[in-house]
Amino acid sequence: METVKHEIPPVYDKNSKILILGSFPSVKSRENQFFYHHPQNRFWKVLSGVVGCDIPVTIDDKKEFLLNNNIAVWDVIASCEIEGSSDSSIKNVVVNDLNKIIYTCDIKQIFCNGGKSFELYKKYCEKNTNLKAIKLPSTSPANARFSLEKLINEWQIIKNFLYQ
Repeated sequence: METVKHEIPPVYDKNSKILILGSFPSVKSRENQFFYHHPQNRFWKVLSGVVGCDIPVTIDDKKEFLLNNNIAVWDVIASCEIEGSSDSSIKNVVVNDLNKIIYTCDIKQIFCNGGKSFELYKKYCEKNTNLKAIKLPSTSPANARFSLEKLINEWQIIKNFLYQ
């Protein structure tokens, strides 16, 4: 396995209230240089369902959607060894410096999209950010036991922090 670098810049601005963290971009996301780009990933459908907006289609639409809803998005990992898109294969982790977002914005809460990002955040990042994260069920197609409706329901908690 070779080391893969995360080359997608975070999306945030001074108005961002929550930070949603994934573990590391999928192969499709790395190829297209944007978060949750695999068509089977339900991230954009879930967020659209939670905030009551149309699903953004283009990368520019997605960036605008996130910023208009005070949502920052990034990943825990800056580089790692990984096989394809498999979180379970991740080794030799180097983490992103999340404080560059936290110090720029008034982040009220960090949310982790799935168990791997939550585990990595707790292990490597929490002591540096001094913020506890809330684990949300993964929007990945690998999380088949959660229907879209159930995901949207579980992700409703983010609304408590978006419009403060």
